[in-house]
Amino acid sequence: MTPPRLEPPYVIFDRSQWAALRSPEDHVPSLASIEMLGGVNDPALQIEVEEIFLPLTRFINSHIRAAHELSRIVYSGFDGTDSSTRATPYVIGVAGSVAVGKSTFARLLRAVLAQTVPGRRVELVTTDGFLYPTRELQERALMGRKGFPDSYDLPAMLDFLSSVKSGKSGLKVPVYSHEAYDIVPDEFEHIDRPDILIFEGLNVLQTKNIAAAVASDFFDFSIYLDADSTLIEKWYIQRFVKLQRTIFQRESSYFHHYKDLSEGEAIQVARGIWQQINLPNLLDNIAPTRGRARIVLRKGEQHQIEEISVRQT
Repeated sequence: MTPPRLEPPYVIFDRSQWAALRSPEDHVPSLASIEMLGGVNDPALQIEVEEIFLPLTRFINSHIRAAHELSRIVYSGFDGTDSSTRATPYVIGVAGSVAVGKSTFARLLRAVLAQTVPGRRVELVTTDGFLYPTRELQERALMGRKGFPDSYDLPAMLDFLSSVKSGKSGLKVPVYSHEAYDIVPDEFEHIDRPDILIFEGLNVLQTKNIAAAVASDFFDFSIYLDADSTLIEKWYIQRFVKLQRTIFQRESSYFHHYKDLSEGEAIQVARGIWQQINLPNLLDNIAPTRGRARIVLRKGEQHQIEEISVRQT
């Protein structure tokens, strides 16, 4: 399925138009450091950093400067008498489907944002840490809806984001293991007042069936990774087949029971999971939030971003 073209107030750039917005002063990270951040079937190419990420971080940095100036004015009582208050972390939400490349994108964005300002601390948190543990998902009959909005501990997620924006230090986020397919008991990621927090997940722009606050209430900026659902399905199947040959072979893997599948059987299983779980989640919950993002990045066949849509309001 091809998502409908975004209309105004979005301004749409093709890749060459967007790449032209890069500053000639931008420093390109080394190829080795970029390749280390690549995903299973979403390799991070240097050209992607040069043509997409450098203009993007330039755009984001302009928004950060404006936000900090507004914060300075507000906290100094509009007259500039007290500029000692430190700006709270700038929070960037990154949304999109399973297998669209969010994790690789977020890691690259973190690296490039950290590089553009010396000494800047940029942290990355994924919503996986806020999934209910497997036992609780089973008790709630939600294992078949893992990744849907109701499979997350929303109060804990909102409390974390509120604490971040309140400038609190010493925050803890549960660690999620993709190999175990579960929250790791008594392990936490520590977040201590970063300059920028990237918050990445399937449903971070979600508002459906939520009566109180939503995650995006705490975002200063938001990005949606987009692609045709037929392409994402292909990427999901390719990733599943690669994992079936590698990670799934480990006894510690939750999906170890798939270790002996033939390639044809692995493709069939992956397609079934996509059609029963991931596609409904995309169509019902994720894709409808696309128009809430400040920037929509649309990918093509080769996983490269081909179109950039920027919302003006």
